[in-house]
Amino acid sequence: MTATPKTLGPVETSVRKAQVTLDELWSQTNVDTRAYTGNIIALTVRKHLERVQEALAGLEGRYAGRQIIGVMDGTDDLMVHASLVSQRRGGFVERLTIDASTDQLQGAILPLLRPATVNHVWWGSDTKPEGLLLRELTDIADQVIADSLTLDIPPARHYALADLGWSRSASWREALAQVFDSPDAARQLPRVDHLTVRHAGGKDLPARLYAGFIADTLGWKNLKNVDLRVARCGRENGDLCGVELSGEGVSFTLAAGKGETARVEAVWDGKKHVTEVNIPAMSLAEGLGRVMARPERGEMFERAWKLAKATL
Repeated sequence: MTATPKTLGPVETSVRKAQVTLDELWSQTNVDTRAYTGNIIALTVRKHLERVQEALAGLEGRYAGRQIIGVMDGTDDLMVHASLVSQRRGGFVERLTIDASTDQLQGAILPLLRPATVNHVWWGSDTKPEGLLLRELTDIADQVIADSLTLDIPPARHYALADLGWSRSASWREALAQVFDSPDAARQLPRVDHLTVRHAGGKDLPARLYAGFIADTLGWKNLKNVDLRVARCGRENGDLCGVELSGEGVSFTLAAGKGETARVEAVWDGKKHVTEVNIPAMSLAEGLGRVMARPERGEMFERAWKLAKATL
């Protein structure tokens, strides 16, 4: 029995011949039908290319059967590499990697999109976009996935804006809500007047969004009473490590522990209440899958974004 190859390709081709090249690769498989579940356009640079490829591989093709990776610091000689990447659950996803300059990518990506499907655009780079490339793609995007505070991409109405930092903090938001499920704990919230958010590594933008969420929930108009601090908790750069809400005679602390747990310590009226909650870490692929499955147009995110943005 012949094992299914992990990847067919890459085969060098051109924008005009990309579909023909993909068809030739499909003819080498035993797949009779192809799932056209959508397009994801990932814009990145060489130093992040491997990480972007790994994240896209983890999507399993559920939300985007065609992956288009634009490497923005390529050469002036536009090159397209076509591949079929096998999935753990069977089947393949199409991957087209374009190595070109930003100006060349502007005209090369649109002809490669599968029509009549959902378009996800992911800005997988830590540099701000220049020129018209991102603007062109947001015009056809159903969803834009980005580090929205770095790129200064405000929420809009013609596409859903998904922030991976916001998505990956979902379990922290849910855990904090659990703490205040208790009516006794909830009654202490008016006494809270200070917030500390701890995060791993030097990237603090997800922590700012999380602080914006809490401040908005508490009815604060700004983040003046918020401290952001670097901590070590064994999680990825930018992931949250802990949060403390405090005030006169009260404090509520969540701190990441070993594995996927977090210790919760609540103090009010001189009494300490200690529990443990589950806060699983979320990989980049899991974060992508979550936002693609559930595009957010939430007012809560928009309010948190505005509060966080005002601090930059």
